[in-house]
Amino acid sequence: MSKVSNHNRFLKFRSDYPEFTYQGFSIERNRDSLHIRYDFDLSGKFSFHPELELIPRDIYNLDTINDETLQNLAFHIGMVELISYWKAACPPKVIIKSYYLDAEQVRWWKKLYFHGLGEFFYLNDIDTDMESFMNIESGSETVRISDISLSDEKVLVPVGGGKDSVVTLEILRNSGFQIFPFVINPREATERTVSIAGFDENEVMIIRRTLDQTLLDLNAKGYLNGHTPFSSLLAFVSVLSALASGSKYIALSNESSANESTVPGSKINHQYSKSYEFETDFRWYISRYIHPTVHYFSFLRPLNELQIAALFSRFPKHFQSFRSCNVGSKTDSWCGDCPKCLFTWIILSPFVSPQELTAIFGKNLLLDTKLRPVFDELSGTVDVKPFECVGTPEEVKAALGQNILIHSVGSSKLIQDFQLSEQVQLDYEDLLHQWNNDHSLPEVFLTILKDYWNEIQS
Repeated sequence: MSKVSNHNRFLKFRSDYPEFTYQGFSIERNRDSLHIRYDFDLSGKFSFHPELELIPRDIYNLDTINDETLQNLAFHIGMVELISYWKAACPPKVIIKSYYLDAEQVRWWKKLYFHGLGEFFYLNDIDTDMESFMNIESGSETVRISDISLSDEKVLVPVGGGKDSVVTLEILRNSGFQIFPFVINPREATERTVSIAGFDENEVMIIRRTLDQTLLDLNAKGYLNGHTPFSSLLAFVSVLSALASGSKYIALSNESSANESTVPGSKINHQYSKSYEFETDFRWYISRYIHPTVHYFSFLRPLNELQIAALFSRFPKHFQSFRSCNVGSKTDSWCGDCPKCLFTWIILSPFVSPQELTAIFGKNLLLDTKLRPVFDELSGTVDVKPFECVGTPEEVKAALGQNILIHSVGSSKLIQDFQLSEQVQLDYEDLLHQWNNDHSLPEVFLTILKDYWNEIQS
């Protein structure tokens, strides 16, 4: 993905639109459903009203959440939602009406906004820093932490339709916990994933999120646009569903590879809000300002992409149903031309046959010479990785090396020049037996994951 020089436009927009105001929100609820509408203002010239809806489920009991707690949750979700609208003009002042943010909260939010927009700043060639890019002013009303009782037998598992959440669902579904798949704006792949994993529709927590059309209109007119930390929005919304269902655990499917910067030598990371750093920061924040015992963690954090691919290969019933391609998300397909498609092919190739991969993607991606630039980015031939949720160059090279060893690659145009060295073979073995100890899995979940991993290696 190439840079666009938008720094001067960034400065002009900040001059033309000096303030962004989080005016507030409105809530409509009954026992098992909830609708939130936000009110944002851009310097009195544009207003935005994104909406969020909890689809009714018997597993919810909103009567257990008092108004104060619900308002606190809605407020915090709005604090993440606003970033999609702020970035259109990047006003230097953000005014949070009503609610008070203490100094630690202001620092926390500025860190999330700045690093969560790292890709946005980088690709727009915007030169700024964490201190000067935004000044936050807040109101006077303080939040009160919730004391709702939560069950340590209930687990939310966010599902995106890709291989990682398949692995988490399949391992945990027979673990003795009550598992609730959690989906924001479901698509066909997510619906198939939860169905194939054996979950009934009424067990699936569904959130409808609606963007304001005004933002889309501004984007079309050339206002600033780019990547935002969606996983941080998912994090706060999942806490809302956790409290509404009395669930203590939120088990994500982020791996150790998500911690690596996309741009070497910097903190610019496409997956920042999937990183262990954000996960740790978020857990601290919710325990201090929302609920003391909600446990937000990534079930797959001890593992890397290669290990997750090995686990996914044990669930062939999902081969034809999973989707990770952002380009093809609207058509429920693999586009076959993007970094996500090529990475997924490569990382699965040591464990899934070329014939099966061709059936999944519709063609043999390693025969497509048009993918050479993407291949070079994934394999580390060029410095900057694709701005996608993909693994490290070391994982890619290790998977390619193993692919060469176990499959005939004479006609594979992309890897015929790949150098299979002894080090690549050693890296494969090392990665496959790696265990990342920087994680926050409760002991019971750590035991489940270790036991399952040891079982497939035996």
